[in-house]
This record gives sequence, C-alpha cells and structure tokens, in this order.
Amino acid sequence: MAKKIAPQLRASWFRGARDIPQAGQKGRTARREVPSLLPYIQGLVPSLKRAQRRIAEALTSDPEQFITRPIAELAKGCGVSTGSIVLFCKSLGLKGLPALKISVARELAVPVLPFFSKEIEDQDGTPLMLQRVFEEHVESLHQTLKLNKANALTTAVQVLLKAKRIALFSIGLSYPVAYSLYARLRFIGFPASIEYDSHLQLAAAAEMRKGEAAIAISVSGTTNETVECLRVSKARGARTLCITNSIESPLARAADIRLYAAPSEVKYFQAPLASRVTQLALADALLVTLAQRRRQKALACLQRAEEHLLRRRLSGVQTTTQWPKKRSLASKSLAATVVGK
Repeated sequence: MAKKIAPQLRASWFRGARDIPQAGQKGRTARREVPSLLPYIQGLVPSLKRAQRRIAEALTSDPEQFITRPIAELAKGCGVSTGSIVLFCKSLGLKGLPALKISVARELAVPVLPFFSKEIEDQDGTPLMLQRVFEEHVESLHQTLKLNKANALTTAVQVLLKAKRIALFSIGLSYPVAYSLYARLRFIGFPASIEYDSHLQLAAAAEMRKGEAAIAISVSGTTNETVECLRVSKARGARTLCITNSIESPLARAADIRLYAAPSEVKYFQAPLASRVTQLALADALLVTLAQRRRQKALACLQRAEEHLLRRRLSGVQTTTQWPKKRSLASKSLAATVVGK
C-alpha cells in the first residue's frame, strides 16, 4: 500500500519544489523557493494512505521527538516497517530519514507549527482565549506564506486579468470567503459571478467557456459539489484555480493553479477558524494584485460605486430625519377621521 502512494507523493512534492538544489550545488536563492516541509506534510495528511498517514501524523504532532528517535523506534511507534519510513522520506524528494531529520531540525529553528500551549491561563485560572486565537491565526498566516510560491500567485493573477468571466464555486463555511472575494472583484470592475445554490453553481459550471476562469474554495478539498463544479468548468475549457487547505486533495488535483492555505490544528465548533483567515489572506493578495495591475479602472469603478452608495446613505439619513414629522401629520389625519372632523 505504501508503494502505491509513493509515486504520487514524489510527483506532488517536485511540482511544488522544483528549485531544490541537488547535492553539491550552491544556491540559497533556490532553497528559499521551496515550500516548508512541515506545513506541506500537514496539508498532505488527509490524502495519504494508512501507513503514510501514520508516519506523517507522528511527524507533525511532535516533530522534536520524531527527529530524536532511531528508525526502528519510529517504525514501532507508527506501526509500520522501517522500509515504509524510508519510502516516505524518498517520496518527499529526500534521500532518507537523516535528510528528513535535518530538514525538520532547520525548520524547528524558526517555528512553523502552532507554538502556544493549550494550558495558557491567566491569574484567575481563565484561559486566555483571545491570545490563543490570535497566536493561532498569526502562525497560520506564516505557514501560508511559506507554502505558496510567488509564481503561483503571479500565474493566478495573469489568468484572472485575461478572463472574460470569473465564476466562483463554494458551499458551506467556505462560501462566505468566496462571496467576499466575488463582491470585491465586482467593486473593482472584474466580471465575477457566484450562485448560492449548489445546483445553480453546477449549471453555471456547465456554461463555462474557453477564455473564462473558475475559482473554487474549500478547506478539505473534498467537497463533492465544489470539486464537481471545478471539474466541469475545466472540461468546458475554462482555466481553474483553487484555494484549499488540503494539499493533493481532489480539488487541488482538478485545478490548474493551486493556492494553499495552511491547515489549522485548533478547531472550534468542528471548523478550523484559522483556515478561514488564511483563505481570506490569499483572496486579499489576489485582489490587491489585480487592483494594482488595473489601477485606473479599479479606481474609476470604486468611485462610481461609492458615489451611488453615498447618495443612498444620505437619502436614508434624510428619510429618517423627516419620518417623525410625517408620522405626526399622519397621526393628526387619522385622529380627525376617527372623531368625524
């Protein structure tokens, strides 16, 4: 089973890390382009098979302990063979377990995983939830920055600039992120569209054409409705882009361009809230870059929208101001009718 997943993992890692310098090569600039290993493996976990998942979970749950244990002890703790661990390392483009340990040790020098303790308490014994949430969000943003290469965002921007129409697909808790991106795209003059109902989203996907772009957003990357919409859009000739927290998920495999939001370890109400923050950060990066590329048009669209919105606000204030007087006249008229005057 482990041998079946290795080629897929190896291919996926080299697609995201083609700039890894080989042994004997000099090139610190190339090394900076490589996505961080720990967030990458954490994003791979949902798509891994049983043996590979056990190794990945052991590594991401306690990387410091993982790099200090010998291979035999690691294999016993994960319930896999030593060969599976070696195969897991090679599937990531590394020569073996020593190379994996060195890479992880380098990343641990600069924290990339959530660093706060779940036992943080104040003097009264009340958990400092505000501090916990903010620390989680900040760390997730750092992970997201490390996961995405600059050329992925550049390619996405180029596709959206040329697109005759931009359709967004998402359901559930990821839908607000998609709708926010849609609304702001419209404000700066891009031909964006979104449907709320999943059936209407599929109908919109079936109408996609060459020269148009489809954006799908999902935390898990396995939402059937969203994946189907992206696949249909791609089959119709549209360029496809995804924002997801799961690397090598079905949604990521269906997309031409992939932007990865860092997976979140802390879950509130069954939903990782930090994942939404990282999704919004990627959406903001797209939006700001697009607006800068079409600065004049974006400013003109914003000014027109603001002008009409300002009129609405002012008319609403005037109506509210005049309402008591109108109500008083109406009351007098009603009173006159009642008494027969």
